[in-house]
Amino acid sequence: MKPIYLLCTLFIAALTHQQTAIADDGKPWPEAEFEVFKMAPGKLESFIRTLEKWDQVSAVGGQPPTQMFLHEHGGDWDVLLFKPYPKTPITPDQQAAMTAKAEELNLKTGLAFFIEVRKNVAWHTESKARGPVSAAQWIERLDTWRTEHPEAAKE
Repeated sequence: MKPIYLLCTLFIAALTHQQTAIADDGKPWPEAEFEVFKMAPGKLESFIRTLEKWDQVSAVGGQPPTQMFLHEHGGDWDVLLFKPYPKTPITPDQQAAMTAKAEELNLKTGLAFFIEVRKNVAWHTESKARGPVSAAQWIERLDTWRTEHPEAAKE
């Protein structure tokens, strides 16, 4: 996948989660993972059905479903997944419930998970990102950093 296609895809996905521009509060920005998939021929439905089962696993652990975007036109990809990182760590009880649900649904875990996923996928890439944040918030944080680090800011 050409980098420009990935950047455009991430931008479009982030637009669906716009937030009101507010002053930077100095707290860490939210983080998320974007995964882009090109499916093996004839494997799109199988991939999405498996994703739905993993969403069931997430639900018993109190986690939201993965947000899925399907390609319509443009770059050479089929599925984009947007996964905001949880705001609070998963507790041992939540993890136990999720493990039990994965076993109940006969989902592969560990190394077998990656072998199973690769049966459906022609290629895959993923990126970690911070946001969504507005341009104003980013500039405010940069300007604050430059004020606090005048010697480094001269470089």
